[in-house]
Amino acid sequence: MPGENLTRIEAQERRDVIDTQSYEIALDLTKGAEVFGSRSVVRFTAAPESFTFIDLIARDVREISLNGEQLDPDEVYADSRIALTGLQDENVLVVDADCEYTNTGEGLHRFVDPVDDEVYLYSQFEVPDSRRVFAVFEQPDLKATFQFTITAPSAWKVVSNSPTPEPIVHDDPNIATWGFEPTPRISSYITALIAGPYESTFSELTSASGRVIPLGVYGRKSLWQHLDADYIFDKTREGFAYFESKFGVPYPFAKYDQLFVPEFNAGAMENAGAVTFTETYVFRSKVTDAVKERRVVTILHELAHMWFGDLVTMKWWNDLWLNESFAEWASTIATAEATEWTEAWTTFNAMEKTWAYRQDQLPSTHPIVAEINDLQDVLVNFDGITYAKGGSVLKQLAAWVGIEAFFTGVSQYFQKHSWGNTELSDLLTELEATSGRDLSTWSKKWLETAGVNTLEPVIAEEHDGTISRFAVTQTAPADYPTIRPHRLGIGFYSLRDGALVRSHYVEVDVDGDRTEIPELKGLTRPDLILLNDNDLAYAKIRLDEKSLATAIAHLADIHDPLARSLVWGAAWDQTRDAETAASDYIDLVLGNIGRETESTTVRTTLAQLRTAAALYVTPADRAAARQKVADGLWELAEAAEAGSDSQLQFVTAFANSLVTPEHAGIVGRLRSGEETLPGLEIDADLNWQLLVGLATIGATDAATIDAALAADNTAKGGEFAAQARAALPDLESKKAAWASLIERDDAPNTIVRSAALGFVHPAGVDVLADFVPAYFDMLIPVWESRTYQIAQYLVVGLFPTALANLTLRDTTRGWLAEHQDAAPALRRLVLENLADVERALAAQSRDAED
Repeated sequence: MPGENLTRIEAQERRDVIDTQSYEIALDLTKGAEVFGSRSVVRFTAAPESFTFIDLIARDVREISLNGEQLDPDEVYADSRIALTGLQDENVLVVDADCEYTNTGEGLHRFVDPVDDEVYLYSQFEVPDSRRVFAVFEQPDLKATFQFTITAPSAWKVVSNSPTPEPIVHDDPNIATWGFEPTPRISSYITALIAGPYESTFSELTSASGRVIPLGVYGRKSLWQHLDADYIFDKTREGFAYFESKFGVPYPFAKYDQLFVPEFNAGAMENAGAVTFTETYVFRSKVTDAVKERRVVTILHELAHMWFGDLVTMKWWNDLWLNESFAEWASTIATAEATEWTEAWTTFNAMEKTWAYRQDQLPSTHPIVAEINDLQDVLVNFDGITYAKGGSVLKQLAAWVGIEAFFTGVSQYFQKHSWGNTELSDLLTELEATSGRDLSTWSKKWLETAGVNTLEPVIAEEHDGTISRFAVTQTAPADYPTIRPHRLGIGFYSLRDGALVRSHYVEVDVDGDRTEIPELKGLTRPDLILLNDNDLAYAKIRLDEKSLATAIAHLADIHDPLARSLVWGAAWDQTRDAETAASDYIDLVLGNIGRETESTTVRTTLAQLRTAAALYVTPADRAAARQKVADGLWELAEAAEAGSDSQLQFVTAFANSLVTPEHAGIVGRLRSGEETLPGLEIDADLNWQLLVGLATIGATDAATIDAALAADNTAKGGEFAAQARAALPDLESKKAAWASLIERDDAPNTIVRSAALGFVHPAGVDVLADFVPAYFDMLIPVWESRTYQIAQYLVVGLFPTALANLTLRDTTRGWLAEHQDAAPALRRLVLENLADVERALAAQSRDAED
């Protein structure tokens, strides 16, 4: 991949030689559509006569001077590094360059709004991309102050980490310069620049310190009418109050802006005082409660980072997990306790834990504290272990030490290490002090080993139905045999008036291969026994035979939504693990999902239903299974409450699962208005989703897609159109989509992602086999020529998992065997693709037994 790959050893060696004080960065954004001017003045100390390097990715370097001496760029600048020799105690480096805008969501991203041709910019620097904008020592433990001076069109808004100053207008009234105050000492990856004709609105709050904190919300002109800024301010205030109370440290920065920016790769980014969000969270059409809740969690996730990550920052990326896991855990507990989304832990179980359990069973699984050797290691470790397993384990830790002791320890950690860099041991030291627990064994077993345990009840009962013995067994996969301590709840559920309600609950510590639970002896055995009730532990659970029968018959009758989510999860785990047939899982979902109340549980389960039908059912029965799913989803949509969240989810899932001309006819009539469902509005996004569904089975054509784009020539419309074109199942359409992604490299990140999603849709599986050789041929060239973000979209997004056959398995294995020396990060992505195929083959074999 382009750009030098910084190793951990190099970063440590550089940190031993230098310390950074300040950056003065002047950017000229008036030089056209391709490049911007970048002038950096860097002040740092160093061991006398030592040498090191500074990072920069630039099209052209005009000037480099070190301590007043001019250096020849041709001699000292290569492979994204400027060599620095003969350093002094105090050093001043000046670098003047032209850097390039990107359309990949990395560095300084440039977007032209198709609605009005306005230009919008935003920065995205995590992990190694501030070097695409200015010369920088690109590693988190070299903190400094950053002072930005920005020259840009005077009609623009310009936002950075410090409060926006009044601009100075040039002789040319169309040009202005904004001179920002220096930031506190922060890491380079959380600096930020957002510029363009953004609309904005402002509010404020009073911090626990008594300071008034200005608040801002920004968005594009063409989307501004859809941006509900007042609600965002409300959630922000709730988050501020919660975190300042629980963390015991006031908000550390001067202001807090939240900016919704186009073509963003992630959900959001925690730039200090200037958080950027995906425009997915600007709702131009009706969205599900799952998406609404996810936006709140994301708002609070980024706010938590202002303390954990921005105020106190990891020394190196091996503690990335702690940065992200803490924000994941903190945002969930804050959402549950400080907002109207009180079932956030149910959402966490349905979404995050599903992600974590999948990631932890891939061959690429790793300890939570991962070995991060270089920057490419970091990039692929933005995964389900780093976020979701880590967040789950922190929930376990909070239960292990007690929530009050946990928050007190976190507060002491913030107070002791403000504006500094830390390692995991620094946090554990404070938690040990506040809880009185020795966490060394806990840390070793939970953070330094990989894999997920499985917990199962062992129950004996007397003739009268009372329990004579209750134990919990714990197993681990052969490759990762660690047996861990768990704090978990055990719930008894009994049928009462048609509902399964909790009749007894106990919370226990479980450790070892078998743990006896004497507290449950003598109790009457209930209809359902649920291990890990309240979801404190991180482990897969199994139901005993009686409980499983009850769950299958009465899943929708379980009163508690978190308990239902745990049972849904257990059923999916057993299907993924080829312990139960995928066909049975399909029946379970279609028979119960119509009464599920939690939006994210519905969303997650419907995605799993699609996987089961497309990949896990035996090939001989797959066509019938897919038709059964589509028919069932339409029946659920017709039966759903008018205008409800479930109605919208069932309709969109149906549109994504079409099989027959009759299905296409229903969708076509919905789009045209000939057929209606009470309360269902065919708004802009749903109209596109229906059209994409028609495209997947060839029930529309490119001309119709082009007409739809002409009617909705927006960024979102462009993404849907790219997905629809790539989803057309004929060979020529697939070839055109492939060429647009592989033979050309000018598509922006969101178009690449959308087109790849359409290309591999299971409905087009018949022609995907033709692209298997081309897929493996493109891997190395793409990895070496594209940025990481685009390469990852192509390597993962274009893999034809829908084939899920022995040929694909063997071809993937063959590529891995022949490319032992390929980049480890690339091999990891291909290994994960292979694992999905191997798991599908095992599930197909199990399904064939029934």
